[in-house]
Amino acid sequence: MRVMAQLAMVMNLDKCIGCHTCSVTCKQTWTNRGGVEYAWFNNVETKPGQGYPRRYEDQSRWKGGWTVRNGRLRLAGGGRLRKLLNIFANPDLPELDDYYQPWTYDYRNLTEAPLSEDIPVARPLSAVTGAPAEVKWGPNWEDSLGGAPQHAPEDPVVQKLGRDVRFEYEQSFMFFLPRICEHCLNPSCVASCPSGAMYKRTEDGIVLVDQDRCRGWRMCVSGCPYKKVYFNHKTGKAEKCTFCYPRLEVGQPTVCAETCVGRLRYIGVMLYDADKVGAAAATEDEQRLYQAQLGVFLDPHDPAVAAAAEQSGIPHDWITAARRSPVYELIARYRVALPLHPEYRTMPMVWYVPPLSPVVDALSGTGFDGEEAGNLFGAIDALRIPLDYLAGLFTAGDPEPVRLALRRLGAMRAHMRSINLGEPTDQRGPGRVGMTAAEIESMYRLLAIAKYADRYVIPTAGIGRAHELEGIATRCSLDGDGGPGMVDGRTDLFTWRDDERPDGMFPTLRGGARP
Repeated sequence: MRVMAQLAMVMNLDKCIGCHTCSVTCKQTWTNRGGVEYAWFNNVETKPGQGYPRRYEDQSRWKGGWTVRNGRLRLAGGGRLRKLLNIFANPDLPELDDYYQPWTYDYRNLTEAPLSEDIPVARPLSAVTGAPAEVKWGPNWEDSLGGAPQHAPEDPVVQKLGRDVRFEYEQSFMFFLPRICEHCLNPSCVASCPSGAMYKRTEDGIVLVDQDRCRGWRMCVSGCPYKKVYFNHKTGKAEKCTFCYPRLEVGQPTVCAETCVGRLRYIGVMLYDADKVGAAAATEDEQRLYQAQLGVFLDPHDPAVAAAAEQSGIPHDWITAARRSPVYELIARYRVALPLHPEYRTMPMVWYVPPLSPVVDALSGTGFDGEEAGNLFGAIDALRIPLDYLAGLFTAGDPEPVRLALRRLGAMRAHMRSINLGEPTDQRGPGRVGMTAAEIESMYRLLAIAKYADRYVIPTAGIGRAHELEGIATRCSLDGDGGPGMVDGRTDLFTWRDDERPDGMFPTLRGGARP
């Protein structure tokens, strides 16, 4: 067992109101500059819908993520030979029109137009070229089911269902899906990068781009099935969501979480067995991938896991944070949070609580009590948007985990309503979804009334080690414990001569030979 720690996020879709505050604050913080005008590290999509970039979920077209061949994981975009052959002309790369043509407006025409009987107009201009632009698509063109009868049938998940879904506003319901980089346990973007610029930090699992090593091949863009890696056309480098790691390192949540109006985001630590990731991602049956990923996670309350984590070098503060993690509670204990498209086999670490509110609203509109458990349980399988659509998003088509999550959310609503109205609670209600009344109430406190410190449990071990890290930074890294500089004394990097080979730099191999 090789224990590693991962910072993860859960989003409660019942609370998302589609205000796009997270998108705007992220844009102003990270991509409010030239070269990434079209890039939104955080975007909010209306589902059903094609998403951003358009139809990004169609991996038969974009070839992102992983596939399994002969029991082994392979990049869906091909191996080294195919990447070498296409390195100068990547056929799987989204074009700017697949995202959208970013635009601004000619505001100077409003302020500098001469006196006239006509009202001046601020016409759209391309934010890339400055030429007049015709606005045809945007990062959330389908907001609130806008144009859904025309565009939503092109949703790849809807097309997989093989049957009609009603998109008329009064006959369907929608929900908002905020998306950021998944910071996967098995990131295909990292494996796709020819120059090794993409990497996953060992201390917290955040996936980043080394700007110095990036050569702009853009294989990471096509390799990511979620299309959350972007190419800066001015710098020639790849850029992506950083999970706001400068904030996390001082114990603060990401900008999108900090500014979220609905308070729907949770951040915490997950401990996992790194030795099991490859086997879990290679699970043959796509519908077993969700369960396989659950099997990778470790219980931080288990003394054996805690001991193994300390042996792996995980700081005590991180282990303590993992025990208090709201993400662990929602994913592993209550199992109401689900991963986005586990069939991509990247082991995503941004999970979602599926929406139940539209079910309640639909029931109430028919005259039935939308909060009564019996009504809710019966309505879950008869949603106006099919249950298998949610399964296509979160569990590779397996409806059972989605049904269980919605039933548990429904049981929580019914139980807490009885308490709030002073009515006797149904003692059998929690048991029907495999929970106790105490667990139901604990889940309610986390999902409904959790305070800031309960939603964001971010370890600050780095702060406690600040002086130690500062001391390390003032001496040569080769002189660290076990490093080459510790062999046969210290190695002075500043006094080398061209005709010498320091003894401490290259250890002697077996047999006395040197490399």
